[in-house]
Amino acid sequence: MSKRDYYEVLGVSKSAGKDEIKKAYRKLAMKYHPDRNPDDTEAEAKFKEASEAAEILLDENKRSRYDQFGHAGVDGQSGFGAGGFQGDFGDLGDIFGDLFGDMFGGGGGGRRRSGGGRRARRGDDMQVHLNVSFEEAAFGCSKEVTLVRNVIKEGTTPKTCTTCNGHGEIRRQQGFFTIAQTCPYCQGSGEIAERVKKKVKLEVKVPAGIDHGQRLKLSGEGDIGGHGGPNGDLYVQILIEQHAFFERDGFDVHCEVPITFSQAALGASVEVPTLKGKVEMNIPAGIQSGKKMRLKGKGIERLGNYGQGDQIITVVVETPTKLNDEQRELFKQLSEHDAAKSNPMSQGFFEKVREFFQ
Repeated sequence: MSKRDYYEVLGVSKSAGKDEIKKAYRKLAMKYHPDRNPDDTEAEAKFKEASEAAEILLDENKRSRYDQFGHAGVDGQSGFGAGGFQGDFGDLGDIFGDLFGDMFGGGGGGRRRSGGGRRARRGDDMQVHLNVSFEEAAFGCSKEVTLVRNVIKEGTTPKTCTTCNGHGEIRRQQGFFTIAQTCPYCQGSGEIAERVKKKVKLEVKVPAGIDHGQRLKLSGEGDIGGHGGPNGDLYVQILIEQHAFFERDGFDVHCEVPITFSQAALGASVEVPTLKGKVEMNIPAGIQSGKKMRLKGKGIERLGNYGQGDQIITVVVETPTKLNDEQRELFKQLSEHDAAKSNPMSQGFFEKVREFFQ
């Protein structure tokens, strides 16, 4: 039976580049691979045909001979014969690696190897929470965190993995291929080291200006790696405790300051709290409740020492709840002298009411 044209087999043009050929082959290999089509001789034959075509067309010398002389120029040059693959994968190696990873649950990327050819495995990342006060987050601090992570048991040496006999891989027959997969017990290292849990205390430097929920990364302080592989990283998530009267908005600090009727009407100098202590603030006469005033540079330091936010003061005019006789009499006298021109908000409101009901 005569062989089909290799370009026709893969469904590509004669000017197709390597990437296009690889993509076409991968699609056919995924469709016709024997493991996806057990006991299907037709699918196995198509898989072999596509593999042979790709192996020839991905080799520049073989492709050149094929383009010039056809099948006669490459007979015996392909590793795909009646008995299955016999030669090297060549440019198909990466394709097979990705292909088998997709079909059998592995990833396309390889693991870094340590001495002896065994695979080094990076340790897992870990995360802990760290509670800090409002002031500690604003100014920065050093605090201690405690975590439990794996360590190699002292006085022990790694033992050969009995599952893979120290090879780091488990091989199994898949159709006419032998598939090598990373050993799930030793994670490809070929050795099993006895590990124990150990409580560890670490000092964490919290930078000034950090916000609630942000994370700090401590490189190499996560779980231990395997067979010489690096440790994972530790992520410290910051949780800021609520303050008695300060609230945060980015790098600005908000707080409410109560004042009396007299202070609101006449104006006053009042003492207000800030993160760095008390300061005097001038209240203008006639200020209304809810008015916001800004104290420049009295907020939280921006990360990286890029200046500071502001403090926003919300003025709250307090209504007295308990009056003695003298105070009650004074308020009665004041109410008799209340005039619309002294209360611009009231004047505007009642004028709008009258217009509405006319």
